[in-house]
Amino acid sequence: MSNTRLSGRLMAVTLADVARRAGVSLATASRVLNGSARAVSDDMRARVTAAARELNYVPNAHAQALVRATTHTVGVIVHDVSDPYFAEILRGIQRSAADAGRLMIVCNTFREPQRELEYVHLLQMQRVEAIILAGSGLDDRAYCRALTESLDSFASLGGRVAVIGRHNIAADAVVPDNVGGARALARYLFDLGHRSFGVIDGPSLLTTSRDRRNGFVQALTASGIDLPPEAIVSGDFTRDGGARAAITLLERFPSITALFALNDVMAIGALAALRERGIAAPDQVSLVGFDDIPIAADVTPALTTVRVPMSQLGAEALTLALSNEETLRTVHLPTEIVVRQSTAPPSAASSG
Repeated sequence: MSNTRLSGRLMAVTLADVARRAGVSLATASRVLNGSARAVSDDMRARVTAAARELNYVPNAHAQALVRATTHTVGVIVHDVSDPYFAEILRGIQRSAADAGRLMIVCNTFREPQRELEYVHLLQMQRVEAIILAGSGLDDRAYCRALTESLDSFASLGGRVAVIGRHNIAADAVVPDNVGGARALARYLFDLGHRSFGVIDGPSLLTTSRDRRNGFVQALTASGIDLPPEAIVSGDFTRDGGARAAITLLERFPSITALFALNDVMAIGALAALRERGIAAPDQVSLVGFDDIPIAADVTPALTTVRVPMSQLGAEALTLALSNEETLRTVHLPTEIVVRQSTAPPSAASSG
């Protein structure tokens, strides 16, 4: 790091200053100045070197050593490895990583945001080539600011970052159509004749929860149904949470004829709770989930859900993380309803 004089004082010139002057990402500036083997376009290289010359920037020898000591390893951070949703995503990443000759390190946060920040730091210390954040982002400004700072530090040493789902950070992203899938589910249930609904929600700050919940509620509103706040109960994306939320909703609103769980794991828990209470699905209550995890087709009744291309999410994220593109990209993947036996028109008894 070099010094330059500004307003009579010596100021440290950082790689971020060079990247800002050149109008490129930190990762691109690092690849040019710290000796990475990854290709950079002639135009980008000229802009970075010109900015470094203007600012009298001298590359940090330690940073150069880190960039050159690549490990061909990819770090993947997930919320819960026991969740089939993440297992399918990891399967997609693993298969693509093997084809690309990369080793994969999996970090499980147990849905604790602080652990996610710690893992970014630990993976940087391991000199991984890229980091994939496979869990949903948080709608929390302080957390997003801290995560951005950690990822910027990683990128300044030449690391690549890709995320799965909607995050409030600047990174390559693969995003499933959570909003559209939830809207389609609401319209499907409405067209079946349902007018009384309950929603089993996920963690409130997760962007995935917000997108799926909002898509469903917005579609109901467009159909003339105002869902009261009390008809939305958190199940925390777990089986037991889904069971508890289903019982709470049915005790609050005995007339409910359709339950929407924001993921299949909660829907399966809700299905178990209905069975224990002697409530038949779909004869008395229709039940829908989201994700289409493998077991969704095997439970009784088989679960109507929204199919998310989970394995493809992982594969696409790895492709972005290992690419040499200099501009940020977002890949949108469609979702689709899979109709099975857990849904039917409301019976005369339950709708009356």
